Amino acid sequence: MHFRIWVKNLRRWIQYAFDDWTRGMPRYKRLITWLAILIQGYAVWFVLSRSQVWVFMVREHKLVLYLSVFLLYLVSERVMHGMVTSEFVRKAQLEADQLAAQQIQKTLQPEKLEELLGYKMEVYYQPFRAVGGDYFDVIELPGNRTLFALADVSGKGMPAALLAANIQALVRSLATVDAAPLLLAKKINEHLSRYTPIERFATAVFVVLSRDSGELTYVNAGHNAPILFYAGSSTTLDATGMPMGIFSGTEYRAGVATVPTGGTLLLFTDGLTDSIPGNDPEGRLCGAISDNPAKTMSNLKLLIDPGLKEDDVTILLVKRTER
Repeated sequence: MHFRIWVKNLRRWIQYAFDDWTRGMPRYKRLITWLAILIQGYAVWFVLSRSQVWVFMVREHKLVLYLSVFLLYLVSERVMHGMVTSEFVRKAQLEADQLAAQQIQKTLQPEKLEELLGYKMEVYYQPFRAVGGDYFDVIELPGNRTLFALADVSGKGMPAALLAANIQALVRSLATVDAAPLLLAKKINEHLSRYTPIERFATAVFVVLSRDSGELTYVNAGHNAPILFYAGSSTTLDATGMPMGIFSGTEYRAGVATVPTGGTLLLFTDGLTDSIPGNDPEGRLCGAISDNPAKTMSNLKLLIDPGLKEDDVTILLVKRTER
């Protein structure tokens, strides 16, 4: 354990030693920093080589010349140190903010899925960065019903995470009044269209499951179509409207499907299919389905190619079992 910690710290020290701390600076600060570094280098070279190449060189006053070079070295070193230190502090604050945002986002996602009588669920969530723009939720409703919500916000990082948190709050508040997928899609679309920038939008799918009958009522707002598997065949819950936040007053329609006993419902974001190599990622998803939900989730995660993973990945798996 101590050896691993030592190795981790060593890697971090090497990264700090060789990292270009000026990379994230504004252009003018980066230019000033590199100018200070070059002046220091020239001052050292001047002393070591006893070079007389100096614009303000006066041969009769070499002491004044050397003192001037030394003073110039000190000034440039202080300038460089101040610039790099400010950048280090900025990055440290940014890392602390990202860590805090990551912890907050974890509290917004269901920490543990409650067991549903007659159903088994598996979930996988992996943001591409410290925080992500994917959102999922599982909400218990009256009348032996369950709401599954899955959304994918455009963009990555902190801006996408903030909008995902906004959607989570809207879903939670609206679900206490009326969890009808059609109402959720319309209300959230109106809110996003009014209060978010035009370049920000979200795809989403809202599914209400009647657990006794297995009936699904859903709205797909431009999201990757969830797939319903049963007895070797599959059915997709295709889009029933546009992504949310693009146009106010967008019309949505509700669709209906049924999860038979032994059937499996797969909801996912495009980060999953985009990270699966080949020309038919949906076909490979079908091949990963098994009778065991845990095995199915393991198979799905094995399909992900780390080299292709450039987005958040969220998978929600619901299997109807015998009571």
